[in-house]
Amino acid sequence: MSLTFSPSSFLFSSVLISSLPVSSYYFLFLTLKFFCSSKKVEQMMEWSSRRSVVRMNGDKFRRFVKAPPRNYSVIVMFTALQPQRQCSVCRQANEEYQVLANSWRYSSAFSNKLFFTVVDYDEGADVFQQLNMNSAPTFMHFPAKGKPKRADTFDLQRIGFASEQLAKWIADRTDVQIRVFRPPNYSGTIALALLVSLVGGLLYLRRNNLEFIYNKTGWAMAALCVVFAMTSGQMWNHIRGPPYAHKNPQNGQVSYIHGSSQAQFVAESHIILLLNAAITMGMVLLNEAATSKGDVGKRRIICLVGLGLVVFFFSFLLSIFRSKYHGYPYSFLIK
Repeated sequence: MSLTFSPSSFLFSSVLISSLPVSSYYFLFLTLKFFCSSKKVEQMMEWSSRRSVVRMNGDKFRRFVKAPPRNYSVIVMFTALQPQRQCSVCRQANEEYQVLANSWRYSSAFSNKLFFTVVDYDEGADVFQQLNMNSAPTFMHFPAKGKPKRADTFDLQRIGFASEQLAKWIADRTDVQIRVFRPPNYSGTIALALLVSLVGGLLYLRRNNLEFIYNKTGWAMAALCVVFAMTSGQMWNHIRGPPYAHKNPQNGQVSYIHGSSQAQFVAESHIILLLNAAITMGMVLLNEAATSKGDVGKRRIICLVGLGLVVFFFSFLLSIFRSKYHGYPYSFLIK
């Protein structure tokens, strides 16, 4: 059955609508706004039921995130996950983001007030251009009312992208508390069990001769390894979860040293560890040259090698410190 409308019916509708009071217009506007918003929520809930993080292209982003009316908040991760982009940080951040989104999706507090989405550069390059965004990954919060403010962009470089840090930021912006539930990771338990088994097996094989336990050199090496790990910032990395390095998407340049004194990369910790180890080796060689009673020529060579290690690598370490603490006036050999 088809419906037909005559010109007289349209004229009657126009007259009827024009005769409505102003309050009725406002009521119709609110009804239409509520209907559009509820349709958006219904669609977002359907997508979220299939996948905790909703993938969006340019059209979906403009319709469900940017365009009003909208009575829900949206967390968007702008990233570049395609292999040709070679963004290892994006993959690491995506893993943490998935943990956070799953924690929210399967929690008892889950509601239609908050959704997690992702926009990949290869699927929404126009979105990146629209927002003047030239780096990835980037996390943004789009509130239910109003435009995003400066605090609605997550400070990835300073805080890192651990799920717990993201959850804290979301709580500050939306008042939604998310308890992060990580999938069980038995790698630490397995590593500890292997270590205990290795030590136990070694003690059993050497049970008739345990003098190596009292070896001062062995214990000194073990202590130095712990000191190097702690002074290089490994514990900070474990707590904050920073990226390994940063690749500039514009020129492809990779940065292994963070430019701020408030943050660092994992690769930076490894570099600092190696520099500290080289300086320590130089000090050991200097001590060996001064205390040993061997050939004088050999001791002189050991002394020069140790001095060279200390001078060069300490200069390198000082230059890194100077690059992070801008305005630091002192340098030595390497600027």
